[in-house]
Amino acid sequence: MVSSKRFLQDEAALGAALRLFVNRFENLDDPVLQVAAKAKTDNGKIAWTLLGTALFQDRDCGEISKLLAALYKKFPEEKLWTLPVPKGGEIEECVESAFGNRDWSLFQSVAGIFWSVGFFARRHGDLKAWLAGSTPEELWRDLGEIYFMGKHSPRPKACAAIYRLCGQKPAGLGFPVGRGLKRLRWPDLPLTMGARRFLSILGPAREDGFAGLEPQRKQKLMNEFCLALVPENPYAVAHSLQFFLEQGEETFLCRECQAGCANCALYEFCDYGVQA
Repeated sequence: MVSSKRFLQDEAALGAALRLFVNRFENLDDPVLQVAAKAKTDNGKIAWTLLGTALFQDRDCGEISKLLAALYKKFPEEKLWTLPVPKGGEIEECVESAFGNRDWSLFQSVAGIFWSVGFFARRHGDLKAWLAGSTPEELWRDLGEIYFMGKHSPRPKACAAIYRLCGQKPAGLGFPVGRGLKRLRWPDLPLTMGARRFLSILGPAREDGFAGLEPQRKQKLMNEFCLALVPENPYAVAHSLQFFLEQGEETFLCRECQAGCANCALYEFCDYGVQA
């Protein structure tokens, strides 16, 4: 497999189109940040970002948005972490109302995830101070306390949470991190389903096959590709790619957000592009 830099040199037109795609989507909130933004306090924004990230699995962006909106309506702001905690049945009812069924891989765990995030928020108190007083590596370690954030490497949900909390606005919430240190070691970039699709369909893994790569190699490719494309802000690439061929209300989210494939910078390269 060619390196990301070599790929972008050989596919200069595709790289230029992808940069335009990133420019268009880097300001679009993902479903987790959309709901977290409803919170009135910094603690609320942070806690709801942690919950949304932990729950984001085996459902598309629209479905996760509906679920988080239902949970926030039922248990707004500090009700996520204050006592007494909601009953498991109440939390499960929100899931069923959002999805119309209980057929979800996380259904039996959703109440435990909710309670775990609440306990984490109570334990750490001022979550903004927790962020500001920790390096990204320390945040990654601490987030292992939350149920379903992962216990072992590479812990992709913990990585995604850190970027959502501390990434540049509007793709992230822009909270300060790292005790004032100038040089920080950031975790792996979020490897979303949209990013996987791009790397395997249009990106450097399109000929050698992405699915067959080891998880560590997939993540390394993601990190290198985003950095090669936009060195000054590789997270903008990762954030934008999550919308690539992601299911929307009726069709692909990237198509809906641009009122048709013909308006997309990737139109001439994408086999899924259709004329309006």
